[in-house]
Amino acid sequence: GIRFPSHPVAQALITAAGVPIAAPSANNSGYPSTTTAEHVMRDMDGKIDAVLDGGPCGVGVESTIVTLVSDPPRLLRPGGITLEQLRSVLGRVDVDKAVMNPLPKGAHPLSPGMKYKHYSPKANVIIIDGGEKAYADYVNTHKAPGVAALCYCGEENLVNVPAVCYGASDDYKAQAHGLFDCLRHLDDIGAKTVYARCPEPKGVGLAVYNRLMRAAGFEVLHIG
Repeated sequence: GIRFPSHPVAQALITAAGVPIAAPSANNSGYPSTTTAEHVMRDMDGKIDAVLDGGPCGVGVESTIVTLVSDPPRLLRPGGITLEQLRSVLGRVDVDKAVMNPLPKGAHPLSPGMKYKHYSPKANVIIIDGGEKAYADYVNTHKAPGVAALCYCGEENLVNVPAVCYGASDDYKAQAHGLFDCLRHLDDIGAKTVYARCPEPKGVGLAVYNRLMRAAGFEVLHIG
């Protein structure tokens, strides 16, 4: 499809080109999306001629995708434009089942990112659905070489394994902004198994929930 990002540097590039730009995503398929020029250079090294660095992505997670073919409209991929914002303009908007659940076997994905496992680091991600103490206790009980934690900011000192925080528990915008960078960093530090805090699917947090669930292949442990 046609690329039309809101970033002023990208807008200037499109204006200078004088034509619509259709291009693939600047990352390896299935791997966490690129949100910085450094990410792009690492993924696309030897495959592209140059990188135009406009700084880190403003939102972090990819764009919202809605189908208007159905009635009512249906959210296929949550993103920076939230479900609540869509409903304030369009009225009723349903959420496709594949946003919160695995795509049924044999079903054709209607949107990028709807595959069973997507946005995945090399490490095996397991989501822990439970409170702060239950999460920390579980991680510490399962401490082993290669184990790391993807937690909320402020929880790093509660676990006895390498920890990366992807935002405060109630700051969904920060979570969306930092998620992919954090998943990539976990690979950089050699994590093999990552126990991740389960995000709240509220506001842009729905997009964070969707991406993290797919990064984990919907492997969730409900504790405490």
